[in-house]
Amino acid sequence: MEKPNYFLFTGAPGVGKTTLIAALRAAGELCVDETHRAVIREHAARGVDIRADQGAYRDLCGRIDLAKYDAHLGETRPVFFDRGLPDSLAGDGLDPPWLAQAARSRRYNTCVLTPPPWAEIYVQDAERTQDFDDAVRVHARIRRNLTRLGYRPIDLPKGTVAERVAFVLDLALR
Repeated sequence: MEKPNYFLFTGAPGVGKTTLIAALRAAGELCVDETHRAVIREHAARGVDIRADQGAYRDLCGRIDLAKYDAHLGETRPVFFDRGLPDSLAGDGLDPPWLAQAARSRRYNTCVLTPPPWAEIYVQDAERTQDFDDAVRVHARIRRNLTRLGYRPIDLPKGTVAERVAFVLDLALR
């Protein structure tokens, strides 16, 4: 199943994806919030670090992202996703078959927006505990997975939020 109107933002943490999604939403666009931070936050509120069990964390996020993908199947206007199914893949051959199959069969637009690591705006917080070097490694892993899945990662240029929104809308409305 291919959804060319599904636009995926992914890549390193702390590069402005969520800020961009908020700006797109404020401009009236249909946006889907990131799953991973919400899952971390919800478990932390119960005193649990879900990331301690990477398999359970991956499976939960993958199932939620699958449901979010399917929830918008009837939508014909652009839908902007702050992360998605490919983000839960480790790409090490140990991913559960259901998740690997979902990532192969539920396709976003072939152009996936991957804002590059940007040290000047990178900030750690309670949910984003990686240091900047780890964020760069995560970004590289995600781009490898995207390429392996047949996507074309598009670097989102650094710039103001308004400039980035204009770039995204130009891409989405072509």
